Amino acid sequence: MEVEIKFRIPDPEKIERVLRDRAEFVIEKIEHDYYFNHPCRDFRETDEALRVRKDVEGVTLTYKGKKIDSETKTREEFKVKLDNFEAARKILEKLGFRKAGEVVKRRKIYRDGDVIICLDHLDGIGSFVELEIESDDVEEAKRRVFRYAEMLGLGGEKSIRKSYLEMVLDVADSN
Repeated sequence: MEVEIKFRIPDPEKIERVLRDRAEFVIEKIEHDYYFNHPCRDFRETDEALRVRKDVEGVTLTYKGKKIDSETKTREEFKVKLDNFEAARKILEKLGFRKAGEVVKRRKIYRDGDVIICLDHLDGIGSFVELEIESDDVEEAKRRVFRYAEMLGLGGEKSIRKSYLEMVLDVADSN
């Protein structure tokens, strides 16, 4: 399971200073995510996601199941590497999947043991930190990601369960 929490951060540099002393820098990249909706059910209603991601590391097709609790973004996740972004999009469209939206973000990834820390910035949306652990022991992983958030000074903040796609669509709907 992917156990994940996300927080809005007004000062990404402050978080990054802590991470430079504690975690290993992995990569900085731009991620272009293209989301699809199922032809027979609305993923917004079922709380699922299907996306094709393109970045400097390649192309990935990802399915995310519905969130399993009310405090995190923990969910089942399946990924497969592909070698052609446009072909993947066209195949899904030919199968009846419809474009649900696009998300483009600048992401810096750090690793501290099995904790993955992503510093994200989306133009027009803001800056965020995501903390993630892949684990079958969901409760222990949740305790650990929340402890990590406390270490980053985010212990008093409420985690955000909305996906970046939901945030982008909310902004588009309000315009």
